[in-house]
Amino acid sequence: MTVRFKHESLSLTLLAALAFSTLPAQAATSGSPASAVNVFIGTGGDGHTFPGASRPFGMVQLSPDTQVRHFRQSYPWASGYRHDDTSILGFSHTHFSGSGHSDLGDVLLMPYSGETKLEPGYPERPFSGYRSRFSHQEEKAEPGYYAVRLKDNEVDVELTASERVGLHRYRFHKDAQAKVILDLRSSIYDYGSKNLWSRLRVRDATTLTGMRETRGWAPGRQLYFAVKFSRPMSARQLHNREEAVEYRGFAAPGKTPQDKVLVEGKALVAALEFGAPQDGTLMVKVAVSPVSEDNALANLEEMPGWDFEAERARAGAAWNEALSAVKADAPEPMRTMFYTSLYHSMLAPSLFMDRDGRYRGPDNQVHQAKNFRFHSTFSLWDTYRALHPLLTLVAPERRNADFVNSLIAAQQHSPYGILPVWSFHGLETWCMIGYHAVPVIADAYMKGIRGFDPDQALKAMTASAEYGPYGGLEHYMKLGYVPIDREPEAASKTVEYAFDDWTIARMAEKMGRKDVAARYYQRAQNYRNVFDKETGFIRARKSTGEFRTPFNPVQSNFGSDYTEGSAWQYSWYMPHDNAGLIAMLGGDTALVSKLDQVFDAKVEDKVYAHMEDISGLIGHYAHGNEPSHHVAYLYNFAGAPWRTQERLTHIMATQYANRPDGLSGNDDLGQMSAWFAFTALGFYPVAPASNEYVIGRPFLDKAVLNLPNGKRFTVRAEQLSEANRYVGRVTLNGKPLARTFLRHEDIVAGGELVFTMQAIPNKDWGKEPSARPYTQTRY
Repeated sequence: MTVRFKHESLSLTLLAALAFSTLPAQAATSGSPASAVNVFIGTGGDGHTFPGASRPFGMVQLSPDTQVRHFRQSYPWASGYRHDDTSILGFSHTHFSGSGHSDLGDVLLMPYSGETKLEPGYPERPFSGYRSRFSHQEEKAEPGYYAVRLKDNEVDVELTASERVGLHRYRFHKDAQAKVILDLRSSIYDYGSKNLWSRLRVRDATTLTGMRETRGWAPGRQLYFAVKFSRPMSARQLHNREEAVEYRGFAAPGKTPQDKVLVEGKALVAALEFGAPQDGTLMVKVAVSPVSEDNALANLEEMPGWDFEAERARAGAAWNEALSAVKADAPEPMRTMFYTSLYHSMLAPSLFMDRDGRYRGPDNQVHQAKNFRFHSTFSLWDTYRALHPLLTLVAPERRNADFVNSLIAAQQHSPYGILPVWSFHGLETWCMIGYHAVPVIADAYMKGIRGFDPDQALKAMTASAEYGPYGGLEHYMKLGYVPIDREPEAASKTVEYAFDDWTIARMAEKMGRKDVAARYYQRAQNYRNVFDKETGFIRARKSTGEFRTPFNPVQSNFGSDYTEGSAWQYSWYMPHDNAGLIAMLGGDTALVSKLDQVFDAKVEDKVYAHMEDISGLIGHYAHGNEPSHHVAYLYNFAGAPWRTQERLTHIMATQYANRPDGLSGNDDLGQMSAWFAFTALGFYPVAPASNEYVIGRPFLDKAVLNLPNGKRFTVRAEQLSEANRYVGRVTLNGKPLARTFLRHEDIVAGGELVFTMQAIPNKDWGKEPSARPYTQTRY
């Protein structure tokens, strides 16, 4: 459906000005990158981002949860928080940023001072449980910090985090009793039997440890935790609220909830009391671990003291350091939107390794990392397109090598012997299609990122591309396409496999493995086997060779010929060989004409209304979902970059905004944001592993990339204005640039790219085939 943004009655800037006075002022220095971030962008609409505290790529994402519903009703609450809500359930320690499916919400805490209520209650019925109403006028957040006043519970809450530890500060009214609910039942994308088992243990008067195993998106996921309070407990109740337990076994010591030091079961909740603190303050540290309760206790040592302001400052400094990879100059709201996009691009993949180097892999066993830091939360169908290419420019080489080493390690631990598809907390979910860890590794290698074994990497890549039982690969390798009568979403799988194969060929060729390169370059042409020249669309074939009929290019459905899309959205997916597409369509003019049909079509809302992931529509172009993300840049391949510039102007104006509902679709662990960041800079990686970025048009007056190698690459846009939306000329290091793409080596060598903008299109620049970006076959 077409996304229509709602208007807020108050801007976030005004809300910040009205924010409640008892909380400290913003820690981020005025003018710094962190101070420009609006963490509430994407928390409304279908953005699915969270506003809470985390470090760059941190293991803990400490954030408020406003509703937890049955998974069939949970899509709007995929991050646990929705800006439209008026009450908070509690504060949990694990969240996804922008996912279209979900899980997590582990170890939920809720402070209060009145009557103890063990159930959360209902949003529409204040005081029906331990949840509390709140107001956005009494809420503020910045990278690494979140604060809110709980109206019903009469507590001011502040949150910050290190990599593995979340830190809470609760401020109660004078003489009020400080109390906390710890609820291990609460889970994002919940259902009745999701909790397989959980445990809560009292270690001493200030310390609890525990674990939870769930059967959610990643079945059998185990997470361990340790909770440390700044004051000793004066009273406690440990409950297992399970009903109709068929076998309870024999009773452990402790006849009442107040006596128990250990409780196990599937529905654990604790009510903890701490008396009336003299200064009204109670603080809590929570560390998580994939390995054990003891490791969670050891992870607490990452944050040894109780200095909240110091920890908040460290979190802010970590974000300023990360975001300073780009110094962006632009008027508002563009500067805020750019830095928020960069911020959202640095939340995942997330660290998932204890301080001693141990982590849990896809075999659900514990492993020891050697010379790398294990990361997980790889939303690869989304993030191989722009997020990972962006991180090669804005994150340290060591971080990118950690990502690659984590993927290789996961393949080595996998019971199936293949790379992750969509993994989190070390476990595989089998969500989406393709073997898109492959282009992430290839892109890193092609760009000169080292610190991993390329032979092991290539072995992992080919093992994934040749594992027949996965996604119809046995048929793909035999027939040259995935047959729709043997495998759903066959058209999409064929073209995505072909691109992944091309990236294997690129890396193998650079490594001198000519035999592997030749085999995979041939496989990379398999996209042709599902292109129907008669209709001009990618279509699904049967195993007998004929295209499936009847055919409707706007038809979309889960399990259909396409993955979260239609023929209109998937017929452009051969990013490594757009010259081949141009030839099959009949030339440059035919490509431009068909692209225009995509963007200019009059599409009724009902056409895609049944597909929640097809959003942000401009004609058939769906910016809210990844298959469309490169499409506006394809005009460059037909010698018409001025048309790309027009389309980008429209997309940026209609699909992003400095509001809670300012994303037209799920941020998808940073992919939507990475698209914005690249496009704002003026170029985009249409084909990761090509080492080329297709030039669009800039939206920033100036940007300086402080590159991982210590050099600087500056992008300037002269005469940029709303009227001057076209590129008149481009220079690179003072010399005219005739080509409509940048090479990666142009950027990492340092230098300056200057756009001169104008009000009318330059239809000659980039027209010649010699000026066009890479394709596998000749123009």
